[in-house]
Amino acid sequence: MLKTDQITAVVLAGGFGTRIRHLLHDVPKPMAPVAGRPFLEWVVRYLAGQGIRRVVLSTGHLAEVVERHFAAQPVSGVHVTCVPEKQPLGTAGGFFHAAECSGEQPGAWLVLNGDSLAVAGLAGPLKVLNQSDTDGVISGVPMTDAARYGTLAADADGRLTGFREKQPGAGVVNAGIYLFKHELLKRFPAERPLSFESGVFPHWLQTGVRLRIWAASAPFLDIGTPESLAQAEAFVARHLAETCGN
Repeated sequence: MLKTDQITAVVLAGGFGTRIRHLLHDVPKPMAPVAGRPFLEWVVRYLAGQGIRRVVLSTGHLAEVVERHFAAQPVSGVHVTCVPEKQPLGTAGGFFHAAECSGEQPGAWLVLNGDSLAVAGLAGPLKVLNQSDTDGVISGVPMTDAARYGTLAADADGRLTGFREKQPGAGVVNAGIYLFKHELLKRFPAERPLSFESGVFPHWLQTGVRLRIWAASAPFLDIGTPESLAQAEAFVARHLAETCGN
């Protein structure tokens, strides 16, 4: 049975943040200051609170800003490594590059974005991953209005069947948090750039990889727009500051 100390997290922190770049001052989007710290640091602190001890940051735009920050202000109890992209590789390509360069061989990989967070905990997805008929788990958040996001499609048993494009109405939003066994690295498509949603997951479904959805109502924030970035301070104060602020 896999436990949290057997998981290495890769945080995708290479985005340009074109929609909020005018609000940032020479920092990449995940490093946007929120409640006295970069948002990315809050993500790492949240992982520390979940028992994750090894974190790899996949960086791109202004990678040196991220590396300088975590070298100067390490998060207690977490070993953080930065792996920059030489060129844009896509979400899955960036993850694969970071995982390969890190030299890590954990029991499982946790992938999440550095500019969003669902405060849902890892116990649920890990319990699903430990089922004998599951290779990977995609976390989702039910929303009454999912118009801003793509949603997840699943069968009655919670097995992933596909992704739906952005559309009005209720749905289970892809939280961008993926947990899968280390062996699946051998089953990544070779092309680059490579996306999880349009490249890896469809390929895995076609080749028999067993993926399940774990959906839970949870506080969720994506700082990708000026409106959502403005909500970040209150989000951190409500859901992260007390447990992840030390």
